[in-house]
Amino acid sequence: MKKQKKSPSRKRTVFSLLLSAGLSASLILGSPAFAEEAATDTAASSITTNQISGWPQGPEITSEAAVILEDSTGTTLYAKNMDEVLYPGSTVKIMTCLLALENSNLTDEVTMTATGVSGVTDGGANISAQLDEVFTMEQCLYAIMVASANDIALQVAEHVGGSVENFVAMMNTRAAQLGCTNTVFTNPTGLPDENQHTTAHDMALIMKAATENPSFSPIASANTYTIPATNVSGGARSLTSKFTMTNNSSDAYYQGCLGGKEGFTEASQSTLVCSAQRNDVTLICVILKGASGQTDDEAITLLDYGFSNFQLLTLGQDDFSLMSGGQVIVPAGASEDSLTVQDTPAGDQVNRTYFYSGVQVGTAVMEPEQEQDTSLYTNGQANMEAAKAYSQSTSYVPYAVIGGVAFLILLLLFIKMIKIIKS
Repeated sequence: MKKQKKSPSRKRTVFSLLLSAGLSASLILGSPAFAEEAATDTAASSITTNQISGWPQGPEITSEAAVILEDSTGTTLYAKNMDEVLYPGSTVKIMTCLLALENSNLTDEVTMTATGVSGVTDGGANISAQLDEVFTMEQCLYAIMVASANDIALQVAEHVGGSVENFVAMMNTRAAQLGCTNTVFTNPTGLPDENQHTTAHDMALIMKAATENPSFSPIASANTYTIPATNVSGGARSLTSKFTMTNNSSDAYYQGCLGGKEGFTEASQSTLVCSAQRNDVTLICVILKGASGQTDDEAITLLDYGFSNFQLLTLGQDDFSLMSGGQVIVPAGASEDSLTVQDTPAGDQVNRTYFYSGVQVGTAVMEPEQEQDTSLYTNGQANMEAAKAYSQSTSYVPYAVIGGVAFLILLLLFIKMIKIIKS
């Protein structure tokens, strides 16, 4: 008998079963639990410092980008999307203040013109400065950092740069000098401009330079400031800062904070830049595109992570060839043995770079190794060999004969002297 063929209906049944199994598997694999795990992996990968072998694992934060920079070595301790291009908001005023400190004196008189007064009606923060009103540069910088005054920022820009446009060019030049690679400034206030942008890492470099200026931190950490009556105003102006991390009555107060600047626009969202010091370690913290009211808490979390998980080591204290540097920042508990060194000759010095797990953690300048001068030793050896050869090739007989003759002459003279004495 011939075997019966399977009916088309049975084929469709088998195919349907296989299709159902495939759909079930895809639903299981695509369940929220798996999706959540994938999202977590993506978020974790954005914290690039967590991928360094032996590096303390940094905390998760909700802000788009952040960085922690150690001041003395320039080492990045924490990085989340630190090179992502974002809007800076009012943190731009840190560069405005830095340039003013570098290119003017605190006692300079700044007279308000139409340029600065236009900042009173531009929709941003201001101190209602009036035409021809005169402030000192010191008063201006407190107004910029404490009250975030746009009218004063514009006037300082014109005073220092000759024009706001030229001052903005100075801002971009200075940013490039500091190593910023993705920063473009278009105004000194931080007001929204689609062409003005920066990164967390670039802002950290700017804040590092500002913190190292001795006049900056006293201004940036002030909670209040009073501008006395001027030639135009009828009374004093009392300014109050909204920066919470230096306000000891705020829940976000951070001990050791050296000052900073917060900002918010619809485009930038919440931004925060600050520095803090504990046990001779200074950290720079930058947070960009965060949620309003959360950036100060996240800055505290990141600063605590930096201070708790890293330590400064001073190397080469007994090395007389060390000219400068020699400090490294490493994970707590790490020793000098965990470092690798790279020396690069540079003229009459050697630039030494220290690495931990491939990450640069410090530098030093060393004297080049001196080659031993063997010329004196070689010449001395040659002279000794020549003297030895001369001595070996010379007979002692002539010296014996001369010595004998001299002895006989002396003996005869002695005998003659005795005879004379007796006579």
